[in-house]
Amino acid sequence: MDILLIKTGEGGSQIKPCSSHGMLWLQTHFEECHWESLSNNQVRIPNTTSSELTKDAEEAGLILNSVPVISSRTNLF
Repeated sequence: MDILLIKTGEGGSQIKPCSSHGMLWLQTHFEECHWESLSNNQVRIPNTTSSELTKDAEEAGLILNSVPVISSRTNLF
């Protein structure tokens, strides 16, 4: 897997590069001022942009995965 998209509760996705290929590809699509945030998994994009990014990356031969919002609410009583 090259890039993981983690859906957030705010209607967007967090981008997590998982390989050097994924990070290099993201660097060609984001300005240099965002590269550190990308490498630290701190970038979130709207779902519409996420769909476009996914399509473009897959056409370039990258492997992407997407996971839904995960909630860890536990009722003890």
